[in-house]
Amino acid sequence: MSTATIKAQRRIGFGSRLSAWDLKISPYLYISPFFVLFIIVGLFPIAYTAIISFMDWDLVRGTGQFIGFGQYEWILANPKFWIALRNTFSIFLLSSVPQLIVAVFIAAMLDQNIRAKTFWRMGVLLPYVMAPVAVALIFSNMFGDQYGIVNTGLGAIGIDAVKWHSNAFASHIAIATMVNFRWTGYNTLILLAAMQAIPRDYYEAATVDGAGKMRQFFSITLPSLRPTLIFVIVTSTIGGLQIFDEPRMYDQYGTGGANSQWLTITLWLYNIGWGEWNFGRAAALAWILFLIILIIGVINLFVTRSLVRDEGGRSPLTRAQVRAARRAAKAQVAASRRQAAHAMDAAPTQEVSR
Repeated sequence: MSTATIKAQRRIGFGSRLSAWDLKISPYLYISPFFVLFIIVGLFPIAYTAIISFMDWDLVRGTGQFIGFGQYEWILANPKFWIALRNTFSIFLLSSVPQLIVAVFIAAMLDQNIRAKTFWRMGVLLPYVMAPVAVALIFSNMFGDQYGIVNTGLGAIGIDAVKWHSNAFASHIAIATMVNFRWTGYNTLILLAAMQAIPRDYYEAATVDGAGKMRQFFSITLPSLRPTLIFVIVTSTIGGLQIFDEPRMYDQYGTGGANSQWLTITLWLYNIGWGEWNFGRAAALAWILFLIILIIGVINLFVTRSLVRDEGGRSPLTRAQVRAARRAAKAQVAASRRQAAHAMDAAPTQEVSR
């Protein structure tokens, strides 16, 4: 074997190895920018916040004295924390539960064969693309105690004005209304996409069996939506417990009310960090909020997964049932056609006999 042949084989072998390395390494190189940026702007600040939470941090010098769990003890012993926690859960429940119900209903309406589907879908999404600050300012004026549109309308029908900014529960309803207005359309489109992914054969078979629209919705649509509902419930939980824009802009002061009527955990975190300039306590509160969201999210995940697993073995219509129903429908149509053909063939004979 000549020297040139050996060199050519070596070049071919190196080229094949280089191609193999390219196939193995290049996918990781393509996705590496995201992870590099996430480590710099995401993971590092989170880890740094955990360090600050154990210190009495001095913002000017950029250093702090290690005090252990002192910041956590101060927060848990502060009555404002429990007031903020109660307000956060109240607003979260008043917004997430009605929001999910209304989103499912609107998605079911948009899934029907209606005119101008694109127009209605874009109209549902319009509140989501609005600036949160603009939504909060508009609704805070609507729910004004003296000159708000809502109280004016209630007075026109003989109902006493509601103290939207003085009463704690009333303020929670007003803030939850802002959240529902902004996020219902977003969840609607997610649920609508899941509804459109349901095979239409299920509905055809149910129609052949005589099931109405309501029966189809509760027996086919809702069981098929449960995996998507897991995503919607978990994301709504995370967003609902982190609510900030709406309570911050609900009045001109942004402190959560004179008696902390609508003070949420994130709003109190902001007031501690940028109002009192105590970033050690703010960091500790942020980690407490993270643990609360993690616990509630895991509970929601297990509950919704158990519901999906319970329904998994008893699907409303199996594929075999769908195929059998379609065959029965086709056989019925064929029988109707044969009867019509026999009737047409018998018609001239009757005319001749007459």
